Amino acid sequence: MPQSHRPAARDGGPPIGRHQGDSMQHLDAADAAPFTPAAAAPRVLGIRFTGSGSEYFRIWAVNLLLILVTLGLYLPFAKARRIRYFYANTLVDGQALGFHGDPWKMFRGFVLLILLMGAYSAAGRLSSVAAVVAFLILCVVWPALWRASLQFRLGNTSWRGLRMRFEGSLTDAYLACAPSYLPAIALVVGATQMEPEAMKAGAGLTPSFWLYIVGALCMALLAPWSLALFKRYQHNGYRIAGQHSHVKLSGGQLYLLVLKIVLVSLVPLVLAGVLMTASFMMARTLGGSRETGLVVIVIGSLLAYLLYFAVVTPYAATRLQNLVWNGTSSESLSFNSQLKFGAMFWLTLKNWLLTALTLGLYRPFAAVATARLRLEAVSIDCADDPLDWVAAASAGHADATGEIAGDFFGIDMGL
Repeated sequence: MPQSHRPAARDGGPPIGRHQGDSMQHLDAADAAPFTPAAAAPRVLGIRFTGSGSEYFRIWAVNLLLILVTLGLYLPFAKARRIRYFYANTLVDGQALGFHGDPWKMFRGFVLLILLMGAYSAAGRLSSVAAVVAFLILCVVWPALWRASLQFRLGNTSWRGLRMRFEGSLTDAYLACAPSYLPAIALVVGATQMEPEAMKAGAGLTPSFWLYIVGALCMALLAPWSLALFKRYQHNGYRIAGQHSHVKLSGGQLYLLVLKIVLVSLVPLVLAGVLMTASFMMARTLGGSRETGLVVIVIGSLLAYLLYFAVVTPYAATRLQNLVWNGTSSESLSFNSQLKFGAMFWLTLKNWLLTALTLGLYRPFAAVATARLRLEAVSIDCADDPLDWVAAASAGHADATGEIAGDFFGIDMGL
């Protein structure tokens, strides 16, 4: 009988046994398994501002001249030119932002706001009751106008050909404004009723006066919470491609920031007071007249005023920018702001001094320098390739029905 033999390997190799065949099957299965690469590190999208003061000075000068000639009617067109210039010189990962807002639509929104403010002013002159009613109407429409302005600005902003969007709801806009409404209404009612009650009752503190004081105090106490609500509404509504932004920001963080601002504001006031007292005593010691003492007091007061705003304004701007943007992120994006108070302080001081010495002509140079410092302090960590967003966006069609109101009226109040 013929004997059975195991199959021989090719090329005269040894026979393939059962265990060897199983090993090769395992190797084949391992080769066929998909390869999973390690997660890539986030890519940093740097921000660079390329504008120059001399270029913007020409735009600023022409805008100012046309605003004066047209008695202010050119204001929305000037704003569109300014935004377009700053956007075109803001490079994110080497790609400039674009602004596509129609100046004529912005003019239409400008006229609407002028009519609303004019009606409120006329109502205030008509009677105190009419002023309160007009203010209540303004409170009703203001959140809708604010939302429309955000939709207009974001809807007309692009990067890499991708249009941004704002998707905050109208309900959330009213909720963000609600805490500041009650004290504001008390403030307006107290202010409009204060003079008539004083005329009727003669001297003394009237109920309207106390209502005004209570409203002012409540508004001051609620201001940090209201600011937190405003910023949360804004930063939770930003959209680009498939990215939905959200911000981690609490009212407690804003109250702590305000406390720090108050403490910092004491430094220039104390310093100015010490300098003023020393100067006054020196003038008295040297036999200065009463007029000399008054001059010292005036100069000291101006110094305190300048030091206060030169320190407090850049400190508040620096801390608020870092707090808000460091807490903002999306599915693939994370913002980092490292704006330094020292750099902001010296730039602010320089801008104010040169603006005063040049009678305002340095203002466009100051605007460019400030924009460069604040923008280049921000970077973006991106876990995706933005080119994939462009490819995905070109395959679909965005629904712009939610931006009809803002785009129709062209309302832009700034971000």
